[in-house]
Amino acid sequence: MRRRSMSTGAEGLAETAILLANGLFETSWAKTAHGLVRGPSRYSILGVVDPGCAGADAGELLDGRRRDIPVVSSVAEMLDNLAPPPDFCVVGIATEGGVIPAELRVSLLEAAAAGVSLVSGLHRFLADDAEIAAAAEASGARILDIRKPRPTPDLHFWEGSIRRVRAPRVAVLGTDCGLGKRTTTALLLTGLRAAGIKAEMIYTGQTGWLSGQQHGFILDATLNDFVSGELERVIVDCDREHQPDVILLEGQSALRNPSGPCGSELIISGAASGVVLQHAPGRVAFDGLEAMGALIPPLQEEIELVRLLGSRVMALTLNHEGLTAPQYDELRAELADRFDLPVVFPLLDGVERITDALVSHLDDLRTD
Repeated sequence: MRRRSMSTGAEGLAETAILLANGLFETSWAKTAHGLVRGPSRYSILGVVDPGCAGADAGELLDGRRRDIPVVSSVAEMLDNLAPPPDFCVVGIATEGGVIPAELRVSLLEAAAAGVSLVSGLHRFLADDAEIAAAAEASGARILDIRKPRPTPDLHFWEGSIRRVRAPRVAVLGTDCGLGKRTTTALLLTGLRAAGIKAEMIYTGQTGWLSGQQHGFILDATLNDFVSGELERVIVDCDREHQPDVILLEGQSALRNPSGPCGSELIISGAASGVVLQHAPGRVAFDGLEAMGALIPPLQEEIELVRLLGSRVMALTLNHEGLTAPQYDELRAELADRFDLPVVFPLLDGVERITDALVSHLDDLRTD
């Protein structure tokens, strides 16, 4: 890795960051790192730490597009080759239960000791780890635990003000976790804006915040009683401040995922009149629940469930994991014919067909 001197990050961003993937970059557990490598990001990403992929370009590993984001084996190696050091070290992985694995903890201690501020979206808070907190305090580094719940007095109950929101809402829901719902939402946002539509996005997860989106909240870090009210609040704020033509809502989990059902709030409390449904045809069971036999319900049932909840599926977006190239065209054609909907693989096809469909139905969405 070549030594670099940086006063500002790429794309004019003043703050820089490295991402910790710690052996998981080539898995779905590193979806936060994937999102920030693809962009957008609130930080300029200088590199990724992952010993198993050291020497590669993170963009090429992710989707074949070089982004000049090197992957190195350790935080120490990264710091040896950066002058000045990055402003932040971001945990780029999710873990079961939000625990801090031993290897990740070593990397965080190295960064904190070097004065690099830490950003984490794990459920276990870095500030609660006495050794990490002490290292950060000694070096002057900050700790940002972005999944730390906001104080209850700052939270809002649902009050019905969503009914006065002018802009129609389209929710990007999925049939499982880890399908790329946030990525698809971001692609739709870019596509709609390119088509001349004034579009905004509501993020609901940690990567959305890290990507620099202006409006949103971290749904699974919000007390359950206040989820609907916080969703309403950010939508109302977005509509008032930007007066957009359409607001996209990033979904979480799946309507019938037994380990954490989610999504009905976006339709019922957020009054989403349209849904883009993301699906992985190569999956049979919910991610991580295969041994329990927790099968993903048929796509037809999910589409009908969306209708019963008060919205309608307007398009299908597909995750291509576990599929072969010959299956792509077959699945697009078969699902488009069966459901009479536009169908794309967002990372392979782009989302132009979906944005075209949304643009053509904007008046209908407003009426709904």
